Amino acid sequence: MKQNPGKYYGLSTLLTHYTEADHVENAHLSPIFQNSVFVFNDTESGAAIAAGQAPGYYYSRLNNPNHQQLATKLAALEAWDLIQHNPDADPHTLAGGLVYASGMAAATAAVLACVQAGDSLLTQVSLYDGTYQLFKKILPKYGIDVFWVTDNTPAGWETAFKTHPQAKLAYLETPANPSLRLTDIEAVADLAHQHGARVAVDNTFATPYCQRPLTLGADLVVHSTTKFLSGHGQLIGGAVLTTDLDLLRGELLTNYKLMGPTPSPMDTWLANIGLKTFDLRMERQCSNAMQVAQALENHPEVERVYYPGLASHPDYSLVQKQMMEYGGMISFELKGGLEAGKRMMNRVKIATLAVSLGNVDTLIQHPASMTHRNTPREERLAAGISDGLVRLSVGIEDPADLVRDLLEAI
Repeated sequence: MKQNPGKYYGLSTLLTHYTEADHVENAHLSPIFQNSVFVFNDTESGAAIAAGQAPGYYYSRLNNPNHQQLATKLAALEAWDLIQHNPDADPHTLAGGLVYASGMAAATAAVLACVQAGDSLLTQVSLYDGTYQLFKKILPKYGIDVFWVTDNTPAGWETAFKTHPQAKLAYLETPANPSLRLTDIEAVADLAHQHGARVAVDNTFATPYCQRPLTLGADLVVHSTTKFLSGHGQLIGGAVLTTDLDLLRGELLTNYKLMGPTPSPMDTWLANIGLKTFDLRMERQCSNAMQVAQALENHPEVERVYYPGLASHPDYSLVQKQMMEYGGMISFELKGGLEAGKRMMNRVKIATLAVSLGNVDTLIQHPASMTHRNTPREERLAAGISDGLVRLSVGIEDPADLVRDLLEAI
């Protein structure tokens, strides 16, 4: 029996050992439970499991050992600081979560667990385009009002809550995709809780290696497990983690059972395998990103580099307060604008032109012509996404090779 994760010193031990070997087969690697249903011993035990009165599984749309293992490990990862401060507590009493078939399914689930028709939410202007489109086009159709906070400072959020005191949710993405601007999680959480609202934070860019929103007062954390958490670009997935266990067992679980956002056992198994190297990958990716950011900042054709680890970052003081490390994501603006961005995309040889992020290999893309192509230009510019902005997801390659490739492509 593995020891309580509160006794571990570091994340690598947690990710390698927690929830492993917790099955009767005693396989070194947890097996894939690639089946739709589970067998009952008798009618009484089957009824108890189906009613949630006894532990067990009966239908993989509702739960599966692979789903449960990944959700448990991710919850412990995001709640790592809470576990460290309560080393004797059962981690399940501190935080929990659910895993989803995609990051967008997770984001949608987090929102719908907190708001319903007639309610409103507050959010920042700079968001991942899929989330932006959800908030702009889908939620209003179902009677959910979305109010956009254009001043992303604590003062701006205070004004927003005073203007919309009925808001039930503040939805944050920090650092934002793809501008890398930060939102003060602790300040927004304090304001939200004063007004009886919850706070959800998309932590996909930073990951819990660099930033832990639950420690800062957030109620829910959203992830695309497709990205850094799994790290190898071979699956699509998402997760919602929370310290609000009543919400988890209530609205989140009810919607999960009825809306069918369940991932496959294979994808959750692969994500768990990827987590075993998460700590090591992030250490290398953060180190590489700093070296690449510094090289880009000194290039004459680069107008500006946005990387949380650079002193020139507009939110650098907040970075020092909120983040432990600086992440593997960089955005930078080319002086030549749209054409310079396209030209660079077509000249890279090591970096891969692709729209995802968080892989072990470096990915590069041009938001204006790719991920944010559906966003009106004036709205895109207001969110800090210029025509020449390039987004870079730094991998684990040798940093000298990455720097040479990018500078030659520019």
